[in-house]
Amino acid sequence: MHIGCPTEIKPQEFRVGITPAAAREAVSHGHTVTMQAGAGLGAGFTDEDYTTAGAQIAQSAEEVFANAEMIVKVKEPQAVERAMLRKGQILFTYLHLAPDPEQTADLLKSGVTAIAYETVTDRNGGLPLLAPMSEVAGRLAPQVGSWALQKANGGRGVLMGGVPGVGPAEVLVIGGGVVGTQAARVAAGMGADVTILDRSIPRLRYLDDVYRGVFKTRYASADATADLITRADMVIGAVLIAGAAAPKLVTKAQLSTMKPGAVIVDVAIDQGGCFETSKATTHQDPIYEVDGVVHYCVANMPGAVARTSTLALGNATMPFMLALADKGWKQACADDPHLLEGLNTHEGQLTNYPVGKALGIDVLSPSLAIKG
Repeated sequence: MHIGCPTEIKPQEFRVGITPAAAREAVSHGHTVTMQAGAGLGAGFTDEDYTTAGAQIAQSAEEVFANAEMIVKVKEPQAVERAMLRKGQILFTYLHLAPDPEQTADLLKSGVTAIAYETVTDRNGGLPLLAPMSEVAGRLAPQVGSWALQKANGGRGVLMGGVPGVGPAEVLVIGGGVVGTQAARVAAGMGADVTILDRSIPRLRYLDDVYRGVFKTRYASADATADLITRADMVIGAVLIAGAAAPKLVTKAQLSTMKPGAVIVDVAIDQGGCFETSKATTHQDPIYEVDGVVHYCVANMPGAVARTSTLALGNATMPFMLALADKGWKQACADDPHLLEGLNTHEGQLTNYPVGKALGIDVLSPSLAIKG
């Protein structure tokens, strides 16, 4: 199979979809890999690194899209890229379609077979291709939040760990999954007073047992959320429903109950955000203020640490990429029901039920798509 990897063009996105190690593996399996010139530079990989691994170099995205049977990316294709997709081609990348009707319409129009990293599952009910970036984003959230909390950036001017005689910042993490756990670990490591909210009693029990009081846990009722946001210097939104739009857990009206200069970090912004006032921002212009509360809502947070993120993502995606290339997408998905969960569009039809529910679009069962 001919595998193509273009340079990411989303603003301030420095990751790359294929590492030199993944390119070498694909070539050793008998496949052709074409990288757009300079695609890996943001993550510290040169064109020579790729040619040494056996890949070819194309000078333009148009050349990559025209020749590749499978396009491997990091972020959702932008409008100019979606115009180059075609029926019979495989797209393997993050998509986050639920809050993005325009992208969904373009993918359906193109006829491309789109497999989304974020909806591929595993036997334990996890999301193996989302988890590495969730770990990165979770660990970044307190770091960027502490920057936003500085007075010069509009925040309250509170130091995360405090100093002797002065208490630390109070940090509320909504969601105890991968993102929330990593965020809580780092925030607590910075010396903050951290509380995690989650609706799963078994998960709360696990966090208590494993972390032994490093941070506190509370059951995520509406009352608990309303109470804790009034005390928090920083609130980190870390709630995910696979494939679906994120639930809105803090309303605009509730902002008035928060401390002036408090900070919101919405890690769920790729799925529409879990605060009513969230809107996607970029690394270049990451924050804005609503009713005195600073919002950090960068839609590709892991792009800030592009090398770490690229290596972590490449480790996770490579086995699936090779399966798709070795077997073809239908056989690969037939052999692996967890990969089949990643199928979002095929030949003009939507094949993911949470996306269909979010956007009001009829859905073709993925199991029928692979038989067609």
